Amino acid sequence: MTQHGRFTLSAPAQLAQEIRKSRFLANAAPVETEPAAMEFLARVADRAATHNCWAWRIGTRYRFSDDGEPGGTAGRPILQVIDAQNLDQVMVVVTRWFGGIKLGTGGLVRAYGGCAAECLRMAGKTELIDHARVLCTVEFAVLARLRPRLHDLAATVQSESFDARGAAVTIRLPRARLADLRVLIADLTRGRTDLQPLD
Repeated sequence: MTQHGRFTLSAPAQLAQEIRKSRFLANAAPVETEPAAMEFLARVADRAATHNCWAWRIGTRYRFSDDGEPGGTAGRPILQVIDAQNLDQVMVVVTRWFGGIKLGTGGLVRAYGGCAAECLRMAGKTELIDHARVLCTVEFAVLARLRPRLHDLAATVQSESFDARGAAVTIRLPRARLADLRVLIADLTRGRTDLQPLD
């Protein structure tokens, strides 16, 4: 998976399909942690349904489940769809109510993968921006000039602590803007202060 142009969902999405008398319902949501993914599963899974198959991807970590369908016919196809659409921090649950007609392994792969793919295609997306956290120690006079300039770098102050010499400031900003922040800090402090990465 490439690091460029990764997206997550901007809101939960849902899609229902009927395939040869079986009903399929895909539920997808943005998730940042494994517990959040499992919480979403607990919320949308229908215990009365035949199967609740799912997959999630969060960075390099992922998990999936066929929930009783033949191995490799549900969870993995759902995960492959998440990856194919360049998505990250996403959980998809596809619930199936069996309608009496067996689909066969190929049919199951197409049904679960297709339902998940269509749900994700229709969902609103938000680009994921890789952030960094840095610490810089500056004099009080510099801090007053630094604060208003952070907005231009899409940076936010996460914490500040003060002592007799000045302020230790933790700043969060898009990783792509780190070099710009370095230049700004060097200008404001005449090169006396540098950034310490915290991640």
